[in-house]
Amino acid sequence: MIKFHLRLLMLMCSFSLFAQDYFPSNSGVIANNKNYTAFTNATIHVSPTEVIENGTLLIKEGKVVSVGKSVSIPKNTTSIDLSGKSIYPSFIDMYTTFGVKKPKRGGSGPQYGPGRSGFYWNDHIMPEQDVMASFKYDAKSATEMHKLGFGVVNTHMPDGIVRGTGALIALNNNADNSMRVVDGETTQHLSFSKSVTSRQSYPSSIMGSMALLRQMYDDAKWYAGGNVDTKDLALEALNGNTDLPQIFEAGSRANLMRADKVGDAFNIQYTIVGGGDEYERISEVKATNATIILPINFQLAYDVDNAFLARTLSLSDMRSWNQEPHNPRLLEENGITFALTTHGLKSKKSFSSNLIKAIESGLSKQKALEALTTIPAGLLGKSDVLGTLKTGSYANFLITNGDIFEKKTKLYENWVQGVPHVLADMNIRDIDGDYNFKLAGNDYKLSISGSTSKPSAKLESGEKSLGTKMSYTDDWVNLTFKTADSTKKEYIRVVANAANGSSLNGKATLPNGNDLSFYANKAKKEDAEKSADKKKEEEESKEPYMSPITYPNIAYGFTEKPKIETLLFKNATIWTNESDGILENTDILIKNGKISKIGKNLSAGNAKVIDATGKHITAGIIDEHSHLAAASINEGGQNSSAEVTIEDVLDDEDVDIYRNLAGGVTSIQILHGSANPIGGRSAIIKLKWGEPAEDLIYDNSPKFIKFALGENVKQSRSQFNARFPQSRMGVEQVFMDYFSRAKAYDEAKKSGKPYRKDTEMEVLAEIINKERFISCHSYVQSEINMLMKVAEKFDFKINTFTHILEGYKVADKMKAHGVGGSTFSDWWAYKYEVNDAIPYNAAIMHNAGVVVAINSDDAEMSRRLNQEAAKSVKYGGVSEEDAWKFVTLNPAKLLHLDDRVGSLKVGKDADIVVWTDHPLSIYAKAEKTIIEGVTYFDLEKDKQMRESIKKEKNELTNLMLQDKNKGLKTQPVKKKEKVLLHCDSMD
Repeated sequence: MIKFHLRLLMLMCSFSLFAQDYFPSNSGVIANNKNYTAFTNATIHVSPTEVIENGTLLIKEGKVVSVGKSVSIPKNTTSIDLSGKSIYPSFIDMYTTFGVKKPKRGGSGPQYGPGRSGFYWNDHIMPEQDVMASFKYDAKSATEMHKLGFGVVNTHMPDGIVRGTGALIALNNNADNSMRVVDGETTQHLSFSKSVTSRQSYPSSIMGSMALLRQMYDDAKWYAGGNVDTKDLALEALNGNTDLPQIFEAGSRANLMRADKVGDAFNIQYTIVGGGDEYERISEVKATNATIILPINFQLAYDVDNAFLARTLSLSDMRSWNQEPHNPRLLEENGITFALTTHGLKSKKSFSSNLIKAIESGLSKQKALEALTTIPAGLLGKSDVLGTLKTGSYANFLITNGDIFEKKTKLYENWVQGVPHVLADMNIRDIDGDYNFKLAGNDYKLSISGSTSKPSAKLESGEKSLGTKMSYTDDWVNLTFKTADSTKKEYIRVVANAANGSSLNGKATLPNGNDLSFYANKAKKEDAEKSADKKKEEEESKEPYMSPITYPNIAYGFTEKPKIETLLFKNATIWTNESDGILENTDILIKNGKISKIGKNLSAGNAKVIDATGKHITAGIIDEHSHLAAASINEGGQNSSAEVTIEDVLDDEDVDIYRNLAGGVTSIQILHGSANPIGGRSAIIKLKWGEPAEDLIYDNSPKFIKFALGENVKQSRSQFNARFPQSRMGVEQVFMDYFSRAKAYDEAKKSGKPYRKDTEMEVLAEIINKERFISCHSYVQSEINMLMKVAEKFDFKINTFTHILEGYKVADKMKAHGVGGSTFSDWWAYKYEVNDAIPYNAAIMHNAGVVVAINSDDAEMSRRLNQEAAKSVKYGGVSEEDAWKFVTLNPAKLLHLDDRVGSLKVGKDADIVVWTDHPLSIYAKAEKTIIEGVTYFDLEKDKQMRESIKKEKNELTNLMLQDKNKGLKTQPVKKKEKVLLHCDSMD
């Protein structure tokens, strides 16, 4: 107790340290404490790699003066003996919103222009935002962080796409902000999320956020060059913040890659706040060279007691629970630098238990300490004063009774800037441990754990666990517990002294009122340590089970990516889509990802030979109009969004990729939605299941963009109905206006004079220059005519009218213009503007000489495009070969890919499908779907996968049941509905 009072006196004397000397004082005489404080005989972790046994830490005026085994202690020193205790540098959380109120949401309804003057045109770009303008120190939250070991936090305003600067705050509850603010401008913060305080509608998607960031950086460069007469406070702040660490909140592995893509375009290396799922594509994450700020917000096990509900759980959700704790280990093993954060935790109390779980899953303790000390200090440019206990560093340290990453370790004090924050009195005798005693003929084992101020007890007699209550005050233990006889509700009361530290001595009062002497002997420390070491060895020898990571890491993912093969199919019916037509009993050789030979009696020495007798082989199906495999579809915040691209938001984990392979689809064009007249750019991909998003895109991909006409773009069904255009004639004026501007922009660019880069105008100029093609959502003949006339005014052609359900009315004009039609097989009457749709549409356009494709616009229909094509045989009498071309060669022509795919011809990509039956038959199944010589779908392997999935789900279910039986918290099973995106989707 004497030592405790000395520290309290020292604390009171040191308050004046933290007031600036020019601040007025109204509290009497200022007494600056210039004394030293020495912590002796401690195990001192100076840094994650330097440990001193029986060392001394000397501090003065909030800084480390000296540390070592032989430290000279000055006369005016308060010494604190920490024998048996450990000292660690306190932790740093570099991604928090500490002391910042959650921003309040603005009003309702869209806003299409900026709400501020003198700033950038988009309200969600706020680099001028200074977190200190709204900062208010929160002592309660600081105490919560103290208990977790944190001494310093970096805080920011979590609002906007560019969020402004952060500040580094010392969690010193006994100082004022003049001392607490280590650095008022440390970092610049970014995200893909809009400001909640602004109603400005753009951007409304991740791809819009990415486009906005790119345009912002281009504009900032233009502004910095002195090319703008007006003052822009946002761009000035952005340019002024370029030397600060740039922290980007991604929140998922996919968004991490997207953020890095934006940064790479402008030579910016973001420090990225991850999502804990980096393990899914660890090599790709490593290739970004980004440092990760890593949340450890591990999922709880699901409550799978209800077998019916448990069956609805997806394998990916079950895997996430199992795999997430291994993420820090995998980052460490792959040499990826990361700092740990409390960000994302519903309750910060779970941080310590999650960290221990990560260590149990293989994260080294050294790396854990680095991720909480030296790494964040280095990222913040504060390694000279934070993260270690080297001379000159802030006196920010923790006092514990042992290894800080062990469950039973107690954290006594958290010193910040030389000021102690007492969490538990380390002078109270620690009575933790196991005690054995005999009472009234029964043997008992008493286990005491928890904080010294409020320990908890667990009592066992044989295999029975007995209910017990315990209190501990001034070396006296009070116990009340049930007797070992469970048939009686009788209690025994114990009062015992713990002064000698190795036993409990006192008196026990039995249910009958008789008193007995009580003596409980504590297990020897050596024995306890041996037992603990043995238990630890057993636990270490049993590595925690980790579900296998697959590509992609969901059901039907590959444990090993399939490889290119040389394949020889014998005796098949070959649908060439060329002048050779359909060839019976013919062979086809696939080599180096290409079609090598087609003919009879082929041979190849190193080929895998497959008997295809009775099978049909075709080119892979191509869907000209799809919305699967994308994280967002529409950017509807403006009437033109030519600056956005679907390539930015590819979702390589969409199971619809696999399902489409099972339907014989090998290529798709992922189109922007139809929220606005001028939509975004397309992504044309091959369905290479298991490959990363960037590798799905066609090499030298043709350039496409989505336009739209009709009800959607004039917002016939909009709740607000506020954005221009509001009529079909207004839609025409949008096109005229934007193409006129694009023409002027292109002329200025070609003039050789300086010009402001505008991505939107760049894209539209590509259309005028015949470098980019338009695929236009359309229904009504009047609008179809209108857009062809607009294109002719600017001397280019529309490439494809998609949907085009009134195409039969204008087929002759389409032929004359040179535009193709990609239509539904037999959709009609699902909204007013398709009332005149007929199932003969495809046949009529085809007979008029228009290149016709059948598309899906639907993730379910796309799996049955072979059957959709067959409908044109019924409706219009189209030949089987021509009908098959509607979903293979013709969409390839519309996408300008027919030199590579769409037919079976020597030299073309080996994108083929082996069918069990006639491909237009409802009985036909895709037996194998091959892309560039790699088998991405195999019917037999699919059956094996299904069994493997069933087995893995059962294993994970059993592990979840074990967690529940251990008394760990669980989460309820919630059924998730998958959203199937199509043209009318507003996502």
